[in-house]
Amino acid sequence: MNEEFTNRMLAVVEVTTARPDRPAYHAKVQVLNSRVVADAETAGWVVTRVAAADVTADELLRITADADAVVIVGGEDVTPHFYGGSSGYEGETAHFATADEGQIALVQRAFALGTPLLGICRGLQIINVALGGTLVQHIDDGIHKNIDVPIDQILSTHDVTLAADSTLASSLGRVDITVQSAHHQIVDRLGVGLVPAAHAPDGLIEALEHVTAPITGVQWHPEAPDSPADQLALLLAGLADQHAIRALAESLAAA
Repeated sequence: MNEEFTNRMLAVVEVTTARPDRPAYHAKVQVLNSRVVADAETAGWVVTRVAAADVTADELLRITADADAVVIVGGEDVTPHFYGGSSGYEGETAHFATADEGQIALVQRAFALGTPLLGICRGLQIINVALGGTLVQHIDDGIHKNIDVPIDQILSTHDVTLAADSTLASSLGRVDITVQSAHHQIVDRLGVGLVPAAHAPDGLIEALEHVTAPITGVQWHPEAPDSPADQLALLLAGLADQHAIRALAESLAAA
């Protein structure tokens, strides 16, 4: 479909604008997040970029209220108490509970209103937690993240198999893809209405989507510089298609 819409608005929601204690990690995250913004603007979106840790949950909802679609990008682990977990686990990162609260509220509003939403890495985990799911707090297998390497080498390249009947496979135009990922947490219990949309070679869930709402999460980084060149563009085009379907339904309902 990919119809053009004047002033089509996309909210790109990151965790924080400052990590003074981890400059190398912050620089890496900024490269990834900036790619999402740049490619979305190239595709014709008007982008609002906001850091969820820098505002309250209510402010985040207000800032993104006019968004036609949302992308929640990567970052730190979700604070465990949001999914009934405990701190002190292996590989635990810094937590930004304010960002978690705001992004969870954003997913729940997107579900309620039918707003297209894409979660990338942490964004997938936020989707799952927001809809009542839980997370495996640590994996350390060398497939999903390169271990004991500098931050610039942390992304691992591996294959992923998409569910043939998934919206994600339709967007990407194939079921077997290569991705780059860098995560140490994964989906455990799926949130209400969510189904696996892709698996890694070890059987772990690498993507999920909602059975009725236009909500998709990918555990990998399509915005990474060395990811397949068309991957992010196709996912953004999928959001545009979902927005077009929603806009048409609203137009018909109002007629």
